[in-house]
Amino acid sequence: MSKNFLSHIKASFGDGNYAGDEYGGAAGHDGRGLPTGSPSNFMFATGIECSYPTIDHGRTRRDQLAESYHYERYKEDLGLVRELGLKVLRYNLPYYKIHKGPGRYDWEFADLAMAEIQRLGLTPILDLMHFGVPDWVGNFQNPELPVHFAEYCGAVARRYPWVRFYTPVNEIYVTARASAKDGIWNEQLKDDRAFITAMKHITAASIMGNQQIAKYRPDCVIVQSESAEYIHEMRAVQSPEIRLTNKLRFLSLDLLYAHTIDAEVLLYCLDNGLTREELQWFMAGEPPGYQIMGNDYYGRNERIIKPDGNWCSAEDVLGWYTMTRQYYERYRKPVFHTETNTFNAKEAECWLWKQWVNVTRIRQDGVPVVGFTWYSLLDQLDWDVSLAERRLAVNPCGLYDLDRKIRSVGESYKMMIREFGQITMVPHGELFEISPRPAALKVDI
Repeated sequence: MSKNFLSHIKASFGDGNYAGDEYGGAAGHDGRGLPTGSPSNFMFATGIECSYPTIDHGRTRRDQLAESYHYERYKEDLGLVRELGLKVLRYNLPYYKIHKGPGRYDWEFADLAMAEIQRLGLTPILDLMHFGVPDWVGNFQNPELPVHFAEYCGAVARRYPWVRFYTPVNEIYVTARASAKDGIWNEQLKDDRAFITAMKHITAASIMGNQQIAKYRPDCVIVQSESAEYIHEMRAVQSPEIRLTNKLRFLSLDLLYAHTIDAEVLLYCLDNGLTREELQWFMAGEPPGYQIMGNDYYGRNERIIKPDGNWCSAEDVLGWYTMTRQYYERYRKPVFHTETNTFNAKEAECWLWKQWVNVTRIRQDGVPVVGFTWYSLLDQLDWDVSLAERRLAVNPCGLYDLDRKIRSVGESYKMMIREFGQITMVPHGELFEISPRPAALKVDI
């Protein structure tokens, strides 16, 4: 009987001189970024909650950076990001405070915060509009919004040329819906035409802002954070209203990425103020730079409507995996899990790991997920009522509480980063890296 193959290998190479003897088998499966030794470019991140819509018909500004005392404690907060072992931070420069009028800016706080981010070696994903606009702009019904916002985006990119990652407008769909369809924020309208007006103005602002960023940073990476939502209607015959609502969740990204719009949605848009000329403008092509599709998912994003019309949470019926798969197959963009949390502090650790299982599973199925975010760094305020009332009730969903004490989910996130911080952004993507040419090997003849 012939010798086994290991005997032949040992006879040829000797003990310890081949990968199988040193690592066991073929090796290279542990995610370290072999063979170049360049691991850990997957983007684990957090964000600092920064929403600033107006309520009470413009009389009250909700600024979560102020309400969490971030303006006073920004150095401490940014230090906590480093303490977690993170390299990436979703960070907002408050548009309503900085842009004082056409061509006029107040950079005082922005300069301080950005200098500290740079000093700490963090990579910011700059969020330039988060649910609100400056008082002088008014609200999302203003057709001049895209022009003013584009000017602001260009000014930011020019002032901080070292920044490459941006989210021009956070959650376009949620912004338009809450402001003009649900009547919660800003213009506080409940009207289909107002909703489509807000949608086209906000999406145009994102596109034009992206164009201005690319003028100063042609290699910009745009991480478009958008809410992944679905309503499960428990009726034998689905209502036209819910069917349309489930289709409208794609509208912002359809306009942003110049994707063909569903016929029913298109008719709704045309009936409510979108003109053929405007449609042609949106369908001309997607914005410049590298586009990443961010999907935000909370258990409360999925809802069940019962036959009697009452609602309940449908947490994890579809889940992030299935919903993101729907978005990915529609747009074919690299994916970032850009937001998640739960308001139940006792369940937060389990929710964190469930979301990460969703990410690892969908990556195994070939969907290129490049980042993951627990949102946010600190506990939030009044998000249980969508900021509609200024109660200052704490939602314990942060990695740290508002006293800057780490929560159990923060410790668990540290554990996750230590364990998985070695993985690459795209499995085996390291093969595309350009390495220095190795020195010539000396060969004995």
